[in-house]
This record gives sequence, C-alpha cells and structure tokens, in this order.
Amino acid sequence: MPPLRTALLQSSGTPGDIAKNLELLDTHAARVAAAGAGLLIAPEMYLTGYAIGDAVPRLAEPAGGPSAQAVAAIAARHGIAVVYGYPERDGETVYNAAQLIGPDGERLANYRKTHLFGCFEQEWFTPGDEPVVQAELGGLRIGILICYDVEFPENVRAHALAGTELLAVPTALMNPFQFVAEKLLPVRAFESQMYVAYANRTGPEGEFDFAGLSCLAGPDGIARARAGHGEELVVADADPDFLAASRAANPYLRDRRPGLYASLTR
Repeated sequence: MPPLRTALLQSSGTPGDIAKNLELLDTHAARVAAAGAGLLIAPEMYLTGYAIGDAVPRLAEPAGGPSAQAVAAIAARHGIAVVYGYPERDGETVYNAAQLIGPDGERLANYRKTHLFGCFEQEWFTPGDEPVVQAELGGLRIGILICYDVEFPENVRAHALAGTELLAVPTALMNPFQFVAEKLLPVRAFESQMYVAYANRTGPEGEFDFAGLSCLAGPDGIARARAGHGEELVVADADPDFLAASRAANPYLRDRRPGLYASLTR
C-alpha cells in the first residue's frame, strides 16, 4: 500500500477574515497537490483565527455551512483531502471543531474538541463528547483530535485501540509549551504506535504567542517533518507498511492488561 503524503500548513492566516483564510488554503492546496500530497492539515480554528474573542458566536458556522462548502470545493478542485479547524455552530451551541473533507469534496468526519484549554475556550465553547472520530483515506484510518486533546494519553490510546493509523491534530500550541511539540508528540506516536500529524499556528495573535514546531511523528518516535517557528508548509509520508512492521515489533498494545486499569475511570 503506498504511503499517504501528508502536508502540514503552519499558519495563523488572517484572524477574523474567513475569505482570506480560504484563499490561503486554496493556494497551499494547489502547492501540495502538485507535490503529490493526498492530505493537507491546517491548524486549530484556522478558518476564523483563534484569538477572536466575542466574534466566536458571530463567525461560527454549521458543519455544512458556506465555509465548509468552500473548503469542499478547494478539496475537489485539487483532488486532495483537507483537515481544518473552525468554530462549529449547532443551534445555540458552539464547538471548537475540526473537519475532514475528502478529495472529492465529501465530508468524511467532523470532530468536536473534548478537552477545552484555558478560560478563553471554556468561555466560548462547549466540549464535545465523542472521543474517537475516524474516516478511511488513502488506505489509512484517519482519526482527529484538537490540540490539548492529544496531551491526554487516554485520548490517543483510545484511538490506537479503535484502529487509528494517522492521527490528525489541528493545533494552537502557545509558548512557553514548546516541549509538547518537541517531546510529547513523538512519544504519543511511539507509545500508541501510530502517525501523529500536528499542525500548529504561529506567531503573536491577541494575547497569545503560538509556538509553531508543527510535526509529523512516526510510530518509531521520530519526526518525519518538523517546521520552525514561522509560517511554513512541511510535507512527509505516512507509510502503512512501516506502521504495520512497527506494530508487529512493538509490544505495547499487545502487552496491555486492561483489567488493572479500572481505577483510571473512577
């Protein structure tokens, strides 16, 4: 089975300007499609910007709203799947969400962030309650988490046990927490035997300063691609054959003793 070439867009776009962020997404989708990529992952809240304060309710859209249709058109035009973060409106409720659009423009998955970080997110968003959301793409089972979610090992292990092979993580990691991107992400990939694709925002935005350092980590704990601190597009392969060999050699998932872990859910 051929590898899935995966591109990570490290950018904060233009906060508050959905049209400009869609334009930038279109430009990069054309670039990575020309490079043979099958999947482009954009950061958390990419569509609207992260530090948008009380504009969250105004800019939030349904999962199938106008912006989702625009992303679907971009994906279909370039024949590439896209994961992007956005504020999702469902009636009066707003979620911090991420959506996977297939290369034909069809929506394959929509995930709502389950672990909200800090006062800003807790003020404006409702946490989701579905921990594992997946879809099939390019011969791999793709899962989605958002930023803070991946810092909980239980979340990633749940994906591993459900068969996730490539975990897409739109992110808004701030300084001074660079160690999450540098150290924790490769460990998550190793301990749960999967690829983890972590696409971050970058630079100052409102009260935040985003760390960059987007990466695609493999099941051997090694980053296949690593961005710096500025706006950047990085590309690497998620190889299902290498993943299968790594899972056969690494005993973590086989050697678990779930009966000993009941206290974790009390």
